[in-house]
Amino acid sequence: MKVCIINGSPRRNGNTAELLKPFRERLLQLGAEIDDIFLKDYKVRPCLGCYACQNISGEYGCVQKDDAEAVWMRAGEADLLVLATPIYSWYCTAEMKALMDRHYGLNKYYGNAQGQLIPKLSVALLTTHGYKDEYANEPFETGIRRLCKHCHWDYLGRYSVRDIDGISDMQTEEAMDGARRFADELLQKFEAGC
Repeated sequence: MKVCIINGSPRRNGNTAELLKPFRERLLQLGAEIDDIFLKDYKVRPCLGCYACQNISGEYGCVQKDDAEAVWMRAGEADLLVLATPIYSWYCTAEMKALMDRHYGLNKYYGNAQGQLIPKLSVALLTTHGYKDEYANEPFETGIRRLCKHCHWDYLGRYSVRDIDGISDMQTEEAMDGARRFADELLQKFEAGC
């Protein structure tokens, strides 16, 4: 199984990166091939809302020549896309939100073009947050569930850890074991055909 992990944190060595360590380690133990994308290393501008991409068949078609297409195409080569992000103000980071908004070029529903560039993909979330779990994650998770439905992708679930005392919260046995179990669950769901 090929897994693409997009880390949307603006901090390379922050809470999200720390929580990803046991998750990645377990995926590798299970035989997964991992493609890591640290989104801050790429230039992904916000969507212009111009709909130009909706009139170009067979390709991404965005008028902006940044890294959004390349990131989405790498994600589309995977079996499983893991969106890893801190939750800021009840949603993902600005970097990840820009990428999510740029999905339009993948799905041709609103113009003359038709089709999907990534017709099959499984998606999961790994988040870190300050508020309690559901209160912190619900808006973003709802948005991702709806995006998956819109794109005809499979949503496989979420794992998250609350940050109260900083990075040490990601290093507890409970947090690390949970990340490893989440890797196991995702592989089982994927192998069962979602």
